[in-house]
Amino acid sequence: MRKDSNGFTLLEILVVVFILGILAAIVAPKIMGRTDDAKVAEAKVQVKDLETALKLYKLDNGSYPSTEQGLQALIDPPTSGDLPNHYRPGGYLEQKKVPLDPWGNPFVYISPGQHGDYDLSSLGADGKPGGEGYAADIDNWQMQ
Repeated sequence: MRKDSNGFTLLEILVVVFILGILAAIVAPKIMGRTDDAKVAEAKVQVKDLETALKLYKLDNGSYPSTEQGLQALIDPPTSGDLPNHYRPGGYLEQKKVPLDPWGNPFVYISPGQHGDYDLSSLGADGKPGGEGYAADIDNWQMQ
């Protein structure tokens, strides 16, 4: 006599769960490691975007915003220091706000900078100056 089987045995289910567990253990670390790489790449793109906005600001107004005016000058016309003569209506960033870096920290902007007309940096994953690996700073003067 033959029995018809209409389901999976406990052994078959355990084998499938075991195989899925092994796959998750192999794949998950690789996916997680790529998250940090993606954040570094995004920070570099953001620095380039902010550089473009700063260059447009300078073209219109003859100078970069001062350190005091900061990156906020790309959103709202400065009210102190050297006031812009030909500020673009709507500002210089499409998002209408200064972005945070991918780790949720503000970008560091200094003008005049030690490495050029301005220094623009993301402080990396640790949010502190210096660091190595994913904690390393992403600086505009090192991306040239």
